[in-house]
Parts: sequence; structure tokens; C-alpha cells
Amino acid sequence: MSPISRGFHGRHRDPDVDPSRVPPGQYVTTDFPVLSAGPTPHTPLENWTFSIKQGGQTARSWTWQEIRDLPSQEVTADIHCVTKWSKLDTRWQAVSLDTLLAQVEREAQYVLAFSDGGYTTNLPLADVTGGRAWLAYGYDGAPLQPEHGGPARLLVPHLYFWKSAKWVRGLELLGHDEPGFWERYGYNNYGDPWREQRYAGD
Repeated sequence: MSPISRGFHGRHRDPDVDPSRVPPGQYVTTDFPVLSAGPTPHTPLENWTFSIKQGGQTARSWTWQEIRDLPSQEVTADIHCVTKWSKLDTRWQAVSLDTLLAQVEREAQYVLAFSDGGYTTNLPLADVTGGRAWLAYGYDGAPLQPEHGGPARLLVPHLYFWKSAKWVRGLELLGHDEPGFWERYGYNNYGDPWREQRYAGD
């Protein structure tokens, strides 16, 4: 269900890494492993949109060009996968989710991110606001490649990386928490790497 594909070459330990940057149970890799639960979507940019939904309605939608026209940031972040690898100092070009959510009147405490291919993941609204989350479309100075979630993915680096949904197409604003794809299959509902919240009950 969750194959590890190209880009993964095993564990690499760097004695020069500050251990305080690496959550418990993780190891640092210089690779960028590719893990997917299904085939990689390839949506033409002219057909791509990002939407914020609320109450069953689309509150706001952006085309690819409209997203690219918004103010962007260069974000450097450490990322941590539930499969126990961490990659430090990853560099992204991204739009803050604060910028997008500011354009929508909302009454919500949670969001459910939805993606091409049917993937979803749930997050508290507080974890995608306040400068903590982005819509990322560039990686390491180049367009984000499809195998890593391009044309755009969520970037929520303070949580395990399955919360940074690949191929994301929008957020549904909710007044209640609704588990997403992996959460329904037994992954932790929140996913804090520093508390090793990998699976339900952790």
C-alpha cells in the first residue's frame, strides 16, 4: 500500500548533525525518498486549481497562474517522515497558507486537505496558520517534481510528512475533526514527530 520507490538508498548518519534537530527514533538522510500510496498524478497546469471549501461550497478558488502571482517565500525547513527518515535544511518556494486563508471568511477549527488521487489528511486550523504551513510549488531552486508532490503540495514541517499532502488541490474548512486517508488506516491523528506520534495510541 505504501511502496518505497526511487530516491531511497538506505540510512546515512552524519556525525556533524546537531542531534537536537532530529526527533526521537529518526535518522538523517541526504536522499529525498519517494513514498506513495498510489500512482503519481500528472495534472496539466492549465487545468489545475486550488480551492478552499466550506459548508459544501467553494469559498475561493485560484488558478495556477493566480497562485504564482501571490507573494511567495523561500522556506528552509527540516522534514521528518513517519518511516523514520529526516532530511534537514530542505529549501522550498511556497505561498503561506495564511495568505490564502485570509481571503476567506471562515468559521472552522479544522481543515481536511484533499488531493488528486483521492488522498486526504486532517489538521487543526491552528497548525496551518500563524506562519506554520505553506502551499509549496518549488523545491531546491526548481519546480516541484511530480514524484515529490508537484505541481504543488502542502508543507507542514512541524508534523510528520504525511500531513504535507502531495498533489494537493484544496482545503475543506470544518467545524469538527475528520480523519484523513492514513489516519483512518491507523496513523496518529495529529502526528507530532517530537512525541513520536506515528500510530493511533502513540
